Amino acid sequence: MSATLLFSILNVLGIFVFGLSGAMVAIRRNFDVFGILVLAIATGVAGGIIRDVLLGAVPPEALRTFWPMAIAAVAGLCAFFFTSLIERFKRPVMLLDAIGLGVFAVAGCRKALVLGVDPPGAILLGVMTAIGGGVLRDIMAAEVPRVLHEDVYALAAFAGATTYASCLWLGIAETPAASGAVLLAVGLRLASVRFGWTLPRPPSS
Repeated sequence: MSATLLFSILNVLGIFVFGLSGAMVAIRRNFDVFGILVLAIATGVAGGIIRDVLLGAVPPEALRTFWPMAIAAVAGLCAFFFTSLIERFKRPVMLLDAIGLGVFAVAGCRKALVLGVDPPGAILLGVMTAIGGGVLRDIMAAEVPRVLHEDVYALAAFAGATTYASCLWLGIAETPAASGAVLLAVGLRLASVRFGWTLPRPPSS
């Protein structure tokens, strides 16, 4: 599989799973179908819009073409009609969020590198791409953003983006570098929830 095709698939996957996570949060907050679609679309495309604006790639891809918002809307409709099926998975929002986090961290980092940003800046943009949609989703749903209270969240995105940039620097081919970095980020996020991993907190907390 070529790197271009891989990242096209990853981008679609990231938008879809983040759209699903936004829609599931909306459903749990008892939003109507319009609110579900709004939260699905906002969650699916916000990270990419932030990345593109900071890169100067304006108008952002999500506003230049129809398909990013369409994919997120389809995800919202899937959540609306198949809520009970999705709820069979243990903690579906967390699982979808982890997948979207890993995918967007690497895709965002890659786009920044392609546009000539140095690796440290590209890694930062990868993290912002990964967490942007989730932050907006939580704010719109009147929740504290997960990035502020779930320790291995932005850190997992950082690990994925850093791994991808490092692999390219070491001369590893783009496809295995991207695949491994996404799996690392997703696995780290899921493992942190499963085993209760946290970062140090102040002694008084």
